Amino acid sequence: MEENLKQQHTSIVKFALFGPESSGKTTLASQLADYFDTVWAPEYAREYLENKLDKTEQICEPEDLLPIAVGQTKAENDALLTANKYLFCDTSLLVTKVFSEIVYNFCDPVLNKAARKHKYDLFFLTDIDVPWQQDGLRDQPNDREKTFAIFKNALIENNKPFITLSGDADSRFEQAKIIIQNLEKAKQMGFTSYDFVQIYEKGIPLDTINKHLNIFKFGISKAILVRPAIKNDGIIKLSKEDFQSFSNILDQKIKTIKFEKFVPASGAASRMFKFLSEFINDFDIENETINAYVNRKNASSLTVFLTGLEKFPFFESIDEKLKELYPDFQSWESDKKKYHFIKLLLESEHFDFANKPKAVLPFHKYTTHIATPIEEHLIESVLYAKTNNVSNLHFTISEKHQSQFNAVIEQVKHKVESKFNSKININFTVQKSATDTIAVDFNNEPFRDENGHLVFRPAGHGALIDNLNDLDADIVFVKNIDNVIQNHLETITLYKKGLAGILVELQEQVFNFLNKIENGEIHEEDFEIIFSFIQNRLFISISEDFLKYTHENKIVYIKNILNRPIRVCGMVKNEGEAGGGPFWVQDQKGNVSLQIIETSQIDLQNLNQKWILESSTHFNPVDLVCGIKDYKGNKFNLLEYIDSSAGFIVEKNKNGRDLKAYELPGLWNGAMAKWMTVFVEVPIETFNPVKTVNDLLKTAHQPQ
Repeated sequence: MEENLKQQHTSIVKFALFGPESSGKTTLASQLADYFDTVWAPEYAREYLENKLDKTEQICEPEDLLPIAVGQTKAENDALLTANKYLFCDTSLLVTKVFSEIVYNFCDPVLNKAARKHKYDLFFLTDIDVPWQQDGLRDQPNDREKTFAIFKNALIENNKPFITLSGDADSRFEQAKIIIQNLEKAKQMGFTSYDFVQIYEKGIPLDTINKHLNIFKFGISKAILVRPAIKNDGIIKLSKEDFQSFSNILDQKIKTIKFEKFVPASGAASRMFKFLSEFINDFDIENETINAYVNRKNASSLTVFLTGLEKFPFFESIDEKLKELYPDFQSWESDKKKYHFIKLLLESEHFDFANKPKAVLPFHKYTTHIATPIEEHLIESVLYAKTNNVSNLHFTISEKHQSQFNAVIEQVKHKVESKFNSKININFTVQKSATDTIAVDFNNEPFRDENGHLVFRPAGHGALIDNLNDLDADIVFVKNIDNVIQNHLETITLYKKGLAGILVELQEQVFNFLNKIENGEIHEEDFEIIFSFIQNRLFISISEDFLKYTHENKIVYIKNILNRPIRVCGMVKNEGEAGGGPFWVQDQKGNVSLQIIETSQIDLQNLNQKWILESSTHFNPVDLVCGIKDYKGNKFNLLEYIDSSAGFIVEKNKNGRDLKAYELPGLWNGAMAKWMTVFVEVPIETFNPVKTVNDLLKTAHQPQ
């Protein structure tokens, strides 16, 4: 019997249609066979049971299942003889096994073994979102959801590669055609069916994976710095009065502009408390003093932390908890108190600060309460990002942190709205899994975990260009979650509104030129004005051959320059912060433009490039105001303005094994490389990031 249940070895790619009765398996198998000019193996059980019913007027019984399995195996093996590249099987022995277990609560061991062993390149699990139809043999119209769950679980338990198909017959057919073609492409790339399912479920196009694998293989070109952007050469220097004037411009337009504040906020605070975690892991409380540890590890950050301990906004909460947990706490020696303070701050069963998102941590102490970055961003949003007393605030978060965000917002949102007589609309998105990138080993082969699964990693903040692209707003303010301030909110408001006013003024002129082009109102004498605006206000170089172009080609050339997203970026003087800065950069075609460049993008082995980096005077504080709609009011597709060559290859470690990962061009680096870009100097007090917990001791984060 077992011999009659063996599958024939073949190079034909086999697909099994799998699912409960009346879920569209036969229809789809027939459609696919016709489309791919091949054959399909019908369900043998139907033929067998119809004959039995005609002859004996009896329905299926347990002893029928092995003959049905034998007949099904033979039908499949026979179909292979005439199959053309693909074979579509209307059913499989695994369906028979599941049927037996559902109806009889038992499966013959021979059938069970064969069903588990039978292999297909892919299973199509057919959903139950189609009407159940009686055909004389079907008898399970009820509990379809429960039955479907049993079928799905059978695929999972038996480790079968499967994809679920839903929708009407035509929709399933179209889905299946694309899946089949992509499976073939994946196999040509060296991936297994299991790999393909993993890739499919993440939603990553195979062409994207292939591109990333080639990046690992051939590397990424470094940026070519021409010179640093400095005041009066790429960076605009304005007076406070000038900023006030631009702020006034914004106020005049504020009722007609839809604003959105976009805050990347997905990261946990692990780096913020890294030196404290190292202390807890390495400090020997029984045999050394904290002073000895500081000297042994040169732990100056720990000294700063302990010196300012009582100034932290969370001090009182932790101190009170210590006294609650340890009644004799007050009698402890100083080192023991400090050690247990840090331990409580980090322990998962207590405050667990290092594993929480920065957004929900206590940042600022006021006379009435302790404020988190979320609250500070809510306040900022009503001060400079509102239209008709309504502000829109968008956080990009990690899905696992959603409840923590909701808890803080529930506590503070109404309070902020009442204080400022404004309504705040808050939205969340997560970094899309389809933007994750495949990891490789040091031979540039796909990296696999201990279970043999491909490893994908989040692709850095550059992936958030997808989230930004989904916003429906005229102007978007971009600011990191940790860049908030306790004092001088009026200063922050002035300069943010001033940057937006600059953008509005530039946009009006750009839109004016584009509308004239649209209406055929540009004359030869207008080109000099447009030429001057592009060079002197947008800092974009014009081709030396421009004046030689025909009138029509000049129009096309100018429209290509002006019809793009625009960003105005605040720049602060460089005071030693690590990160990106503004530079004049040459692309692969020789065009020079203003770009924000990270140090990792620069060839530091090239002395000239290193000198340009060291000559830079300003730093990027991620203080952006973005115009993401065109002159007709339509949203730009921001994905079309990415410099895909500006990504990063980084080395990481997973469970003790080294790997290489690819990070997409940064959100304010390569992801916006093809935007129109204007850099404006803003005061250093507008830049107050909290990279380590000790930053909370700075004046900007302390009560006045």
